[in-house]
Amino acid sequence: MKNTLYRILALLILITSTSCVDDSQKKEVKVIEDVKQVVISKSSQNLNISFLLDLSDRIDPEKYSNESMEYYLRDVAYIKSVSEAFDMHLRSKKVRQMNDKIQLYFDPEPKNQNINKLSKDLRHNITRDNVTLELLDEIKERYASKPIEIYESAIKDNKYVGSDTWRFFKTKVKDYCIEEDYRNILIVLTDGYIYHKDSKINEDNLTSYLTPKEIRGFKLNNKNWKDKFEKEYFGFIPATDDLSNLEILVLGINPDKKNPYEEDVITQYWSDWFNAMRVTKYEIKTAGLPSNMDRIIKDFILDK
Repeated sequence: MKNTLYRILALLILITSTSCVDDSQKKEVKVIEDVKQVVISKSSQNLNISFLLDLSDRIDPEKYSNESMEYYLRDVAYIKSVSEAFDMHLRSKKVRQMNDKIQLYFDPEPKNQNINKLSKDLRHNITRDNVTLELLDEIKERYASKPIEIYESAIKDNKYVGSDTWRFFKTKVKDYCIEEDYRNILIVLTDGYIYHKDSKINEDNLTSYLTPKEIRGFKLNNKNWKDKFEKEYFGFIPATDDLSNLEILVLGINPDKKNPYEEDVITQYWSDWFNAMRVTKYEIKTAGLPSNMDRIIKDFILDK
């Protein structure tokens, strides 16, 4: 009887230990499968990347000269970094998974027909039906060469009409930049100021525009700026709602150097604006040298 009990006990211990090993192995397998699914999901995501270019006088190399590197050349380099990340994404996908888009917008649209033609040359929809290595090389080459032609044409025209960024968000961003079943990304190239003569709206201390003059006039140029900002409800008027399916990367913020708090004020305006419009992922970056910004840009696009 005693021996029988010992045998039963030993058998129970063996079954229990085997079960524990099996459970542990199952958990490990499940973790591995989950990780693999994340990797597969990220590599097969469809990207829909849009650029919104501010071609106001902020790009004028005479009015806003910079010895290190002109601001319009920084824009061109930022665009190149984005396109390289897009290219890396495409080359990591299987052909049957291809369905990715990249395009470029302005608001208002330039009257210069050459600029508009160049922007059309930068609009691509890559699918499994049209993708080739030659097409990928062509897109990469276009984004390396044509943006500078856009900026040089705008500078040569010398007809800076401002940037109606607020109106773009109000009337166009959902139609132009957001599609179902895509990871939608908008790259905004701007100095952080928004102004267009046809979009000057005030609602108490909320506005559709912002310039250094307004920041000074609102007295947001001293150490108490944030208390005043919050108590008196300064900011941009929300232009739309529910941009939860849009990620935004703002590049090129260039605050007026006469106000040491200007960058903080501009960042607060944009952050509050995006939060009010329910943008769930965004970053706002100053006009750093492209060599310093390249990794930041690619990490955002590749979601690292």
